[in-house]
Amino acid sequence: MNLNVNFTGNLTNINKANNIKSENKFITKPILNLDKDVFVSSQKKDDADKINSNPVKEKLNETSAKLLNVFESLVKIPSPSLKEQKVSKWIMDYCAKHKIQAGLDDYGNVKINIPATDKTKKSMLLSSHMDVVGDSSPINVVKEGDFYKTDGKRTLGADDKAGIATALCLADELVNSDIKHGGLEIIFTRDEEFGMSGIENAKLDEINSKHVLVLDGEKIGRFENAGAGYTFAKLSVKTPYGGHSGIDIHEEHRLNAAKMIAELVSELPQGVYHKDEGGTVTSINLGTIIAGNIQNTAARIVEDKIVSDDYSDFFIDNSVTNVINTDAKATYSIRSSSQEKENELRQLIQDKIAKFNEKYKGLASAAITFEEQLPKFEKSDDKTMENVYKKACEKTGIKPSIGSFHAGAETHVYANAKNKHGEKFAPILMGIADIYDMHSPSEKMNYKTLLQGYDLVKQMFLEFNNNEKTEK
Repeated sequence: MNLNVNFTGNLTNINKANNIKSENKFITKPILNLDKDVFVSSQKKDDADKINSNPVKEKLNETSAKLLNVFESLVKIPSPSLKEQKVSKWIMDYCAKHKIQAGLDDYGNVKINIPATDKTKKSMLLSSHMDVVGDSSPINVVKEGDFYKTDGKRTLGADDKAGIATALCLADELVNSDIKHGGLEIIFTRDEEFGMSGIENAKLDEINSKHVLVLDGEKIGRFENAGAGYTFAKLSVKTPYGGHSGIDIHEEHRLNAAKMIAELVSELPQGVYHKDEGGTVTSINLGTIIAGNIQNTAARIVEDKIVSDDYSDFFIDNSVTNVINTDAKATYSIRSSSQEKENELRQLIQDKIAKFNEKYKGLASAAITFEEQLPKFEKSDDKTMENVYKKACEKTGIKPSIGSFHAGAETHVYANAKNKHGEKFAPILMGIADIYDMHSPSEKMNYKTLLQGYDLVKQMFLEFNNNEKTEK
């Protein structure tokens, strides 16, 4: 999952810079025998034997053993953002070995296609990302009880190798089955954690499916149908009359911009602005306040190449206090999964600024700008996947948990794009394992929950393709 808010939607294709070569060719899949409407595993005994020495897995069935074997193989491959070539090669080799149609697009994303065996049904898309938070250093995977973790020197990368393993194994199982289905599409993207350039360059208008499961959640069975976008807001306050803090301080028209912005900030909302039964919908957070004559201090740091353990202290210790400030700025983050509620919040802020400007007319003026840096993932009116999810939970014994999340993911890009049929995507963020301390060297994943997550996704695919009409 992406917690970075620097996505702008105006990303440069850096395929050439990374020397990525790809072919839009698919590996040919043999014709299937379509007599049975059940999954039949094609796992060979020699594949399972590779992991029989692991006591954690001795009693697992072939499908579960394969899933954990694939997961282990993936997390052992370092794949920092924009350096995913080794893991994409491993995936392509796996697909070739298991006769799964796969190819690389022009940007290096992996795309998998399992053709429909019943064209009266609709296809589904699974999506995960190949990059992880971390560098290219070796990954020492440790098994401790029910958990996969590392030796503490770097991240595990269960975010999102768990999603890749789940999708790959479902594709493998589906290729070797006779189930009637409308097709399965899979995308494994690059650069989700840093800039989302992979999904931005994935040519989503070539995708057949409307319904998308983004396998990138952090809690088993969590079904999230909305996610907050990110808006960067910059507040500025200016005063026309500066002066000396001693000689001119008695003149009341000389208002201090630092004091004025503090007054205005105290009037603006902070924290959760709106929430519903699914969680926080809209929030606002004060990021930074800058005031005072800091230009000379900043120039000194650059010119003298000053190094400090705490530059904020350096600014304070070298600040100018004998000037009545005329300029002050503050930044805010606004996160919202509802455009209506964000618009309401923006209007509230602008109304308070208008009152401030009226109160201090001629003495101080304030203004604010808003820049959307990550589009919102707004809840869809389409209930297809929610109904499918509830039925799948009932059959797998997983307690349903439906809500929204207050961070960024590839769901946001899907939610604002259309497929080849001109239909707006209906994405869902799915949790397929319990992952703890994500993005840190303490990251760990409960392997038993990954097995449950696989069963849930598989059952959702089956429910999606059943003969009953799903209510929308």
